[in-house]
Amino acid sequence: MPTTARAFPNLTVVAHPLVAHKLTLLRNRATPTKVFKELVDEIAMLMAYEATADLSLEPAPVETPLERTDGWQVSGKKLTLVPILRAGLGMVDGVLRLVPSARVGHIGLYRDHDTLEPVDYYFKVPADAPERDFLILDPMLATGGSAASAIASLKRVGASRVRLLCLVAAPEGVARLQAAHPDVHIFCAALDRELNANGYILPGLGDAGDRLFGTR
Repeated sequence: MPTTARAFPNLTVVAHPLVAHKLTLLRNRATPTKVFKELVDEIAMLMAYEATADLSLEPAPVETPLERTDGWQVSGKKLTLVPILRAGLGMVDGVLRLVPSARVGHIGLYRDHDTLEPVDYYFKVPADAPERDFLILDPMLATGGSAASAIASLKRVGASRVRLLCLVAAPEGVARLQAAHPDVHIFCAALDRELNANGYILPGLGDAGDRLFGTR
């Protein structure tokens, strides 16, 4: 884990060999769109395992083929996945394979290329937001503006349990999110070095949305 990660108490860098391996393939500029999509999907599923590690459980008796025994099931509030459009869509299926009962909301944001600030254009989540746990999905945490805006939107409708799952984060984005929403925990596969003058993460992996959907 990079030394700078220690400065962020709300950040977990998922240090798993398979995540590190797949992320290296994801960064490669020669990786084609099809493989890029598959890697994002696989990394999201592996990271979701870590991000859901402390979900509460309740007893659940079960009948095995031989006898009745005590088991466990996830208790409490339902999990809702909220991809930030459009790149966050690439992470949804991977997490759903792990938690198929999760609902899926959507938040539409894009970053103004001049101001680097987020612009809202769509918001749709389940009506019972105060009773749910939310996992925001976005491959990149760059300036932190989009993530902070998405979290603020969720809090306005009553959400109080929110986490962010991203693939690559910049220290600037983590710091901004930590200042704006210190109650929100961030899970990432890598904490990269910095942002460049255009607000892109270095070394990063390029524009995740363009690479996922084959656009430029």
